[in-house]
Amino acid sequence: MEDYRRQGGIQQLLVAEQEARQIVNTARTAKLNRLKQAKDEAGEEVAKYRANMEKEFQKIISDSTGFSGVNVKRLDEQTVTKIDHLKKQAAKVSPEIVKMLMTHVTGVKI
Repeated sequence: MEDYRRQGGIQQLLVAEQEARQIVNTARTAKLNRLKQAKDEAGEEVAKYRANMEKEFQKIISDSTGFSGVNVKRLDEQTVTKIDHLKKQAAKVSPEIVKMLMTHVTGVKI
């Protein structure tokens, strides 16, 4: 009878060991799945951050190099304004310069 009890106890231990193995395997699988999920989530966050930083970088580059449409338009307007200003100044002093040149060219010095 005692042998039977020993075998019953051993059998119970084997069943408990089997259940423990299943629990551990389930926990390992859940852990691996969670790690994979966390890795995927982190990858998505990195991709979003990288895209955002790339967008900001491209904006800074385009602003600093002047290739953006806004900068080109602004520079064109400034250029036209400066050219108009120079034409007005030249028109103001042109008669005086012509008079001065005529005086020096036609004047005879002995």
